[in-house]
Amino acid sequence: MAHLDFDAAPILVLGANGKTGRRVAERLRAHGIGVRACARSTQPRFDWNDRATWSTVLAGVKRVYVTYQPDLAIPGALDAVSAFFDTALANGAQRIVLLSGRGEEEAQAAEDALQRSGAIWTILRCSWFMQNFSESFLLDPIRQGTLALPVGDIKEPFVDAEDIADAAVAALTQPGHENRLYELTGPRAISFAEALACIARASRRDLRLAPVPAHAFRAGLIEAGVSKPETDLILYLFTTVLDGRNEKPSDGVRLALHREARSFEDYTTRVAQSGVWDV
Repeated sequence: MAHLDFDAAPILVLGANGKTGRRVAERLRAHGIGVRACARSTQPRFDWNDRATWSTVLAGVKRVYVTYQPDLAIPGALDAVSAFFDTALANGAQRIVLLSGRGEEEAQAAEDALQRSGAIWTILRCSWFMQNFSESFLLDPIRQGTLALPVGDIKEPFVDAEDIADAAVAALTQPGHENRLYELTGPRAISFAEALACIARASRRDLRLAPVPAHAFRAGLIEAGVSKPETDLILYLFTTVLDGRNEKPSDGVRLALHREARSFEDYTTRVAQSGVWDV
């Protein structure tokens, strides 16, 4: 692996407990690279809503992997990440890799802010994560056998978080990714019904997709204990972003990593072996 000149400085990974942050930190450590993996629960602590925590985690850092929780689409996200970019550069950071969302106008405003910031930047603009079916709000319904969603036949080129992490590590540690925007998707678009059928085959379970109105889906999320802001975000993703705008797969994984993206079948085979979908 070819490294940049500032290897001695730790790489700051925000969202250290998230789907991509955790994987990025693991990969960097496996390469023997110093990592400062931070979140609200870590020491040092990082909190997007407490700007007093920002400078401490940035001390001595040259490279940063930025994920905004819960999503760049929520109100206030643009102001927060714009301020963070400025703070990072003022504290000596040079390279910033940003996790962004495909088809989200708010996320693209954050991308623009990074591009204007003066940092050496790489943007990973991602489609829906495959891991939403195994590490997020879709997991419990799948375990219960019925996935009730406000979706029709819209297809999505789900992306594997493993591919996102590989691209992030490449951008953080290797030359050639400076000032590049990669749209990361899976190799083909599939419907939620097709995704669930694939999970059913891999896990050898009988699973059913039940289309429901958005208001009923919202009520179910609230009843399940999902916070209102997260519920609003999930509904936004289902009712606005999943309108067909993102159906076409992109070649960002191949451009970033010089290999093809992992398929949904690869993902389901791997996850089924872990037993996470078992009842």
